Amino acid sequence: MERWPPLKYADWKDTLHTLHLWTQIVGKIRLKLEPLVNHWWNVTLYVTPRGLTTSVMPYGDNRHFTIDFDFLDHALRIAGCDDEHAGFTLEPMTVADFYRRVMEELARIGIHVQINKMPNEIADPIPFDRDTQHASYDKSYVERFHHVLLQADRLCKTFRSRFLGKASPVHFFWGSFDLAETRFSGRPAPPHPGGIPGLPDWVTREAYSSQEHSVGFWPGTNGLDALFYAYAYPEPAGFAVADVKPQAASWNATLKEFVLPYEDVRVASDPDRAVLDFFQSTYNAAASLGGWDRATLERS
Repeated sequence: MERWPPLKYADWKDTLHTLHLWTQIVGKIRLKLEPLVNHWWNVTLYVTPRGLTTSVMPYGDNRHFTIDFDFLDHALRIAGCDDEHAGFTLEPMTVADFYRRVMEELARIGIHVQINKMPNEIADPIPFDRDTQHASYDKSYVERFHHVLLQADRLCKTFRSRFLGKASPVHFFWGSFDLAETRFSGRPAPPHPGGIPGLPDWVTREAYSSQEHSVGFWPGTNGLDALFYAYAYPEPAGFAVADVKPQAASWNATLKEFVLPYEDVRVASDPDRAVLDFFQSTYNAAASLGGWDRATLERS
């Protein structure tokens, strides 16, 4: 497969939405079992050479297990610390069937978890166990998505290495369905106004409790193809009109973010440089306009 494969939203939107909901089910299992970490870092998934993983999760005081999406063999894999194994093939199935099978496979190895069955950050949500509308799984596009995640994960980690202050891991948020990396100035932020569909305001305020600059990759939505993004919270005066690189980047007034279309990156002569220039130039604007202590926070 190409290093930067085509990934037009319209070509795989049904699979995208189904996979989004599947990752929410697995992510909510991690949310249920992990202790809270600042900014909800305890709930995320992580990119692997084969797909996405929860990483190790505790169950009780003497058991641990992982849940992995394998996008090469197209399987959901559950593995425990006592050599327990469970799982099933990833193929077209409803969200309701996926939810049922996950819970059955967990129960088969003695793990019983109850989650909130209502999706988050999705308009007009349907409870997982009643969702028979979303049932698509196109293996070829899932593989493309995974290839892009690998590239985005690599570049986010490269960008993260330039910062000495508090910074998040590079991780995948199943609520918004994006890969993200966040830097922090070390100062608190004003309370977030909230208003995100399917997300209580107190959850949002925990996520945005500190002054930050975030970058990442998002596969898009109706009317908007895959893109790399960058935003600052709180947004400093002048940020939206800052000079950012490369030329294909622009301010999206609806998202209140700078966006760099994935397609422009894919066909660029140097995709790595395009993405890293985008991340760095938006950070430069956020940190300078926001009054960050850049001399202390940045690696020379």
